[in-house]
Amino acid sequence: MKVFSAALLALAATNAAAFAPTQTFGVRSFSTPVELEAKKSIEDIADELKGKRVLVRCDVNVPLDGKTITDDTRIRSSIPTIEFLKEKGAIVTVCSHLGRPKNGPEDKFSLGPCATRMGELLGQEVKLAPDCIGDEVAKMVAEAKEGDVIMLENTRFYKEEEKNEPGFVEKLAAPFDLFVNDAFGTAHRAHASTEGVTKFLSPAVSGFLLAKELEYLDGAVSNGEKPMAAIVGGSKVSSKITVLNALLDKCDKIIIGGGMVFTFLKAKGLNVGTSLVEDDFVDTAKEVLAKAEKLGKTILLPSDIVVANEFSPDAETKTVPADAIPDGWMGLDNGPESTKEQKEFLADCKTVIMNGPMGVFEFEKFNKGTFGIVDILADITKKGAVTIIGGGDSVAACEQSGKAGEMSHISTGGGASLELLEGKVLPGVAALAEK
Repeated sequence: MKVFSAALLALAATNAAAFAPTQTFGVRSFSTPVELEAKKSIEDIADELKGKRVLVRCDVNVPLDGKTITDDTRIRSSIPTIEFLKEKGAIVTVCSHLGRPKNGPEDKFSLGPCATRMGELLGQEVKLAPDCIGDEVAKMVAEAKEGDVIMLENTRFYKEEEKNEPGFVEKLAAPFDLFVNDAFGTAHRAHASTEGVTKFLSPAVSGFLLAKELEYLDGAVSNGEKPMAAIVGGSKVSSKITVLNALLDKCDKIIIGGGMVFTFLKAKGLNVGTSLVEDDFVDTAKEVLAKAEKLGKTILLPSDIVVANEFSPDAETKTVPADAIPDGWMGLDNGPESTKEQKEFLADCKTVIMNGPMGVFEFEKFNKGTFGIVDILADITKKGAVTIIGGGDSVAACEQSGKAGEMSHISTGGGASLELLEGKVLPGVAALAEK
């Protein structure tokens, strides 16, 4: 069982629609992850919130078609924390980034649509500030009443945000009494609005979404019920080698899919046709296979491949054994036998983490492998397994298949999910107040 390859996914990302993270669904609790167990949350300071001006770092970096939000999941995911703060009498101000502005304010990156949508979800007006720092912002915050919600304009309209520049940080924090980080999607970045403000606002605590993401992603890997499996897909071995090694240490079984499969097939001495391969990582793939054998772990690669004569949604296709990819053809998806084997492979698993798709699911001809494994995960979730989808493309695949709501947890963070699974400390979490 293998899939497509490095450049293939890069091309797919270029040609396909943008993907947005989706909602989180609780099913089972794990013991509190080490990273969060010593950190305060909004529940720990519930009695201190009345009348306080609270800066909340949310992640409302949603996909837009012009001024129309095409997926409001991240905004919806932020609502429980904001509602809790309101109920406790706080004066709430939300900050976030949106997109990648180049040189200062750009209307297409304004948080206006996000403020409007958040207001609809809360059932009250969410006033959009004209800036994220300055006198007008300070005046709006000072005049706000308990239960009011304000949204600051895009923090990335200032380059100082990503540089975590102390002068900018101080201005951003100035109108507020305390800080809540509920933006898991940016918790792996030490930016002004995620880490810098904690130096000026105390206490700095986690919101519900951040805590839930850590509970599932960190808690499942550290304390998840066995047997545990990981599904690692996507285009490049180079971008997934760290997480692959980390999961290999902790999981009983590994499924490898996506374009990275062909680097592994080449490592096994097989012909991969014109499938794209990271030649510099063939030896790395050999090392991973050797490590799995030494640890007594099982790595499942595809046994059959859907190949195409070109990278195109209209390409000519056929299904071939993984060890018989013809010259001049490229692998773009798992075949049906691979999906059957994956179903049997995962049948007894109690915890499964998916990070990356099985094929070029953006093209209809090559989405069956990815959607097939999503169906498998939905089925084992119904039988009591905990299924965690971490990573942007995996989330998009679940959304497109219509099965997102059937998973235990869908992460709102791409890079943050990956870094947490790799075992890295997230700066946005490390900066929070100790209990």
